[in-house]
Amino acid sequence: MRHVLFLALLAVAGCSSASAPAVPAPRQAPVARAPLAPGEVDTRPAVAVFPFVNGGSYGRDAEDFAALEVGVQQMLLTELSQNGSLRVVERTTLRDIIAEQDLGVSGRVDAGTAAGIGRLVGARYIITGQFTDLYGDFRMDGRIVNVETGEIIHTDQVRNRREKLYDLIVQLAEKMTDGVDLPALPAAVRTARLNRDIPAEAVTLYSRAQVYQDAGRTDRAIELYRNIAEQFPQMTEAREALRQLGV
Repeated sequence: MRHVLFLALLAVAGCSSASAPAVPAPRQAPVARAPLAPGEVDTRPAVAVFPFVNGGSYGRDAEDFAALEVGVQQMLLTELSQNGSLRVVERTTLRDIIAEQDLGVSGRVDAGTAAGIGRLVGARYIITGQFTDLYGDFRMDGRIVNVETGEIIHTDQVRNRREKLYDLIVQLAEKMTDGVDLPALPAAVRTARLNRDIPAEAVTLYSRAQVYQDAGRTDRAIELYRNIAEQFPQMTEAREALRQLGV
């Protein structure tokens, strides 16, 4: 009797399992793209970032604000490059084109001009923007230009205390990709980036180092990168800059 009852229960359980809806497999996070094979064409959407313009800031040294125009640009590129589904145009490549077009370091250009430069560097999208720092109230506004049409297709902004400058850059990178339905940064990677302890001072020093490097003052740039690496070890951008300089 017990044997018959046990078999009956197994039959019921089997029916229930068959009729229950299947549980979808967990979504896998995108993985970093493998190196291209010889002759393979990189089909990922390419993004270029112009220097961010100081839209009117008060409360810090003018030198800091001037450096942030390049620093925010480079750090935004770094955040976008964490996404293996995107291809970012190197800042130096864009800098050379801007110099050739005699547009000035601030990159104050309209959407049509930005699109023209985007075509020259092989980008699908161009990000331009500005920042304002009003005595510690920091805000960044970003715009995305479709290179094919020359139109601004998305605008967004982030705002917080100056001390949260690095977090604002991470957030703006996310909003820019979300705005045009580009592949998102994997959640685990985004969390890891936001968990880094990067104070605004480190971002400012890094920005100055970038300016010195652009100006050919390599010794001064190396000195600042080393200081950042020692004082703010989580800011790996400084160590990467030293590596690229062969230090």
